[in-house]
Amino acid sequence: METQRQKKIAGVIQKDLADILQRAATDGGMQGTIISVTKVSVTTDLSIARVYVSVFPNAKGKELLEGMKAQQPMIKHTLAQRTKNQLRRMPELHFYLDDSLEYIDGIERSLKKGENPIENPDLLPKRKKS
Repeated sequence: METQRQKKIAGVIQKDLADILQRAATDGGMQGTIISVTKVSVTTDLSIARVYVSVFPNAKGKELLEGMKAQQPMIKHTLAQRTKNQLRRMPELHFYLDDSLEYIDGIERSLKKGENPIENPDLLPKRKKS
């Protein structure tokens, strides 16, 4: 269970990181791409932050995730500059792709076709647990 401090730090990181990533994508020539930070979870020692990112359109998700991982030190520095009055130490950022919207879309598409994923679970791809 997360402590109040972990929740506050996760909220600060989520808010500022969403703005940083969206601005970087727009400046990088990816107009029409929406990047949202769906969830941030911070470890109990506040040293690692797991950042779950959702990208629309989904086709650009893996490409953007690789770019974020490559630019992680620069993103961390920019985030540290924005939160320097709120946080003493900036946690290490680990980026993960959040595929929950894609999974929900798959369920909706199969229900509209008249297929029932509850009766036939092989209709939907298996999700990885992270």
